[in-house]
Formats: sequence, structure tokens, C-alpha cells
Amino acid sequence: MPTIHTVPLAGNIAPTLHDLGWDWAVEDVCQHYVAQEAVQLPEEQADALLEAADTLYDMLVQAIPDELPDDFLRRLAIPEVLWGAVRHSWSDDRHWHLYGRFDLAQTPDGPKLLEFNADTATSLPEAAVVQWASLVAAGLSEEDRQANGLFECLQNQLTHWLELNDDLTPTLLLVHLPGSEEDAANCAVVAEAALAAGFELAHSCEADAMTVSVAGADRGAWAEVEPGQWQKFDFVFKLVPWEILAEEEPELTTDLTQIMQSRDVVVANPAYSLLFQSKAMLAWLWQEFPHHPLLLEASFEELAGHSVRKPVFGREGQNVTELSAGQPGQTIEGDFAQQPQIYQRYAALPQDEQGRYYQAGVFWAGQGCAIGYRRDTGFMTNLSEFVPHVLV
Repeated sequence: MPTIHTVPLAGNIAPTLHDLGWDWAVEDVCQHYVAQEAVQLPEEQADALLEAADTLYDMLVQAIPDELPDDFLRRLAIPEVLWGAVRHSWSDDRHWHLYGRFDLAQTPDGPKLLEFNADTATSLPEAAVVQWASLVAAGLSEEDRQANGLFECLQNQLTHWLELNDDLTPTLLLVHLPGSEEDAANCAVVAEAALAAGFELAHSCEADAMTVSVAGADRGAWAEVEPGQWQKFDFVFKLVPWEILAEEEPELTTDLTQIMQSRDVVVANPAYSLLFQSKAMLAWLWQEFPHHPLLLEASFEELAGHSVRKPVFGREGQNVTELSAGQPGQTIEGDFAQQPQIYQRYAALPQDEQGRYYQAGVFWAGQGCAIGYRRDTGFMTNLSEFVPHVLV
């Protein structure tokens, strides 16, 4: 098993971020769990991780049947209220997938896919901004010292989204779950990239501050940008998972689907990203590409030997259970136990000399473009440390 080696990162990242005007990135929400050291990542391993993201994305697209039959959508546990939105966005190229994050295990046999956070991947501030600023503060800021083109690739993706929808007004509403400073910080990165991409307006708010109208002249997505000043937005970026939107706000989901289909609004990430987000896709991929070197064996049925059981739309490691000879071992309690489950062959993550495990997160935004690590003593959760990297 590869051993992870780290180097200390000394210095204060605040001046660099202040010069960028991104003071929000030095708040505790973005900084408190970023390690003060960096993974020493050989360039050939970085290249392998980025190339894996490109290959895996192509495989995902190839594995989706064009007509999206009912049985396929049921197999992936896609909520039925979203079937229309998923099919519409999949068949219309103007609905553009902006970005996602592949979680990969680095094994002696090369990178292996653990899962793809295709819909609402977070860690944007840490990956795009904070880990780069950490190198600057430590005097390691040469461009070739980090695999990190995330902001530039996000900007390119947003530019292309605009070009695909040049009949719409370039106004972008970014919405996130209420009360989440972390999600607000992630939206801030996308908003900065959107303005650089040519959007005239990028406004962030909590999801319940967005109003969707399906009637008359007011048809569209609206938000109050100033007290008493309402603005219609033709583009919406939502950091709210599609499946949670469908479960908790089915009427809003139906209305949003209706105004998407009439081109009063276009939404990213598009509804079809839920196909990639579903962990049932791991089992589907194994069926389509059996024994592919980037895949771990995965199945809708229990696997013999050492494996992991995952809820299809679980998050933050909740309700993931390690299984050995069919007997449950380590698990993390959570809110997703009642969901359909899939089974995936266990893959040991690389460790450092202190015995901590490291999981590589590879961002895809039109291409594999940035790497960041999470580390923990056990399963990765939302509280696991983010660790910058430096190329060696």
C-alpha cells in the first residue's frame, strides 16, 4: 500500500486571500479543518488521478441509455417527480453539467472509484482557494507545484453554459440550504467564477428565499436582491441536492421542471447529474464495464468477502457500513438507513506514518482539473480534515 508523506506548511494565508478580496475564505467555515501540512504528491500520481477523472466521466456518459427507460430510472432510485426534469435535461445539450468531484482510492493497482459527487460537490473554497493560498504563505507558490486549475475550469464551464443559452439574460441566482455557512462559501466561489465568465449579475441566497412562478408575466425564478427590489433570474445554480428538493418540496420541484421545459430558466447542476450522483450507478458501471481497472466491484446484491454497503443517496459517510464475510463492522449512524443500498468491494486507503487514511478528491469541470485530500482515522465524513497537496 502506498505511504503518504507530508510536508509542514507554515505561514498566514489571510494576506493572500485579502489581496484577492476573498476575506470570506479565511473565516472558520473554510479554514478550521484545513491541515497545516501538505501531501507530497508525485507528478505521475497526480496525472493518473486527473486522467482517471476524465476516463470515468466518459464511462458514465457512455453507460447511460439514451432514452432513460423507466426501469433504469427506478434501478437508480431516481424520484419519479424528477423523471421529466432528468429526461429533459439529458436530451437538451443546453443543460450543462458544470462540475463534480470524484472520490478515489489510491491503491497499488492505481486509482479506484469510490463514488462521484456529481450534483452538489462541496470543498470548492478549500480546493480552489485555500490550499493554493497555503502554498503561497509557505513560499511554495510556483504554478507547477499544485494540480489546481479548478477556478479557471469553473470559469470556462460557466462561459460555455452562457454560450449555449445566449437567448437568456446572463443573470445567475445561486441558492443553498438554509443556515449553511459552508454551502454559502461554496456558492461564493461559483459566483466569482460566474462574474469572471461574463454573467452580469450573480446573487446568492438561501433556497427558501427563491420564488418560482409559473403564471403570466412573472413566470420564472425570482429573488429579492435588495429590500423591496425583486430580480428575475434566467440561470439558477442550486447547491441543494435534487433528491432532497424532490422529497421536501415536490410542488416546487414540479414548478421548476415546468419553467425549465419552457426555457424560462436553466438550472445547474442539471437534473441528469442525479444519474451520476446515485451510488446505484457504481453497480451499473460494473455491469457495463466489468473488471475495468478504475472500478471496484459493485453490485445491487451482497458481495462475498470484504465489502462496503452504501445508501444510494447517502451523504457525508452516513450509514456506510463495512462488511466482512457478511458481518457488519464499522458504521456511521445517519439519516439514510431506509434508502436502497448498494455493495462495493472494500478498498484500503493509503496511510501516513501516524496511521491516518487519505482519500483523493479529484474535481472535474469539463476535465479533471484539481486535487484535494481528506484524511481521517476511519471513514471519511464531513468533519474529516482537508489536506492541501504539493507536487514533487
